[in-house]
Amino acid sequence: MRRILALKPLWVFLIFVFLDMLCIGMGMGVPIFCILFGFPVGWFTVKYVTSTVTSLPLVFRRVLNDALLTSAVTFIGMLVIWGPTFTYLFDPGKDLANFGIPMILYEPLASFIGWQVLMVLISPFLQLLTTLFGSYLAILGWLNKTTDLQQIKC
Repeated sequence: MRRILALKPLWVFLIFVFLDMLCIGMGMGVPIFCILFGFPVGWFTVKYVTSTVTSLPLVFRRVLNDALLTSAVTFIGMLVIWGPTFTYLFDPGKDLANFGIPMILYEPLASFIGWQVLMVLISPFLQLLTTLFGSYLAILGWLNKTTDLQQIKC
């Protein structure tokens, strides 16, 4: 674990990008695994940040920045995958009913727009939330560990 925590931030980021793209691929363009991947990413982010920083406000700031960065990577991945299909909105000849998405709103155009919003906007936001939740749980554990050590020293 120490070897992983000693990696340079660029390597950690590149490993995350690879794993995030793997999660996108496993979901076949639907980022459900990216959302679930947010929990261990949040935990790792706290472990990585607290290995060098002990100030709680700085830990919070770095964790939020890292969570936003991970969400941005997924957002860019979703734009690359689903972005070209935005042109279907302006093509009256496209058959949106047979596009292959679920008819969640019972109307092909409304379902297509809803699917695009879900994939491109809401899914990265959900990954942000899971990353922050995993981080919060790890911070609670870190705080309990540091307060126990302070109580032992007294």
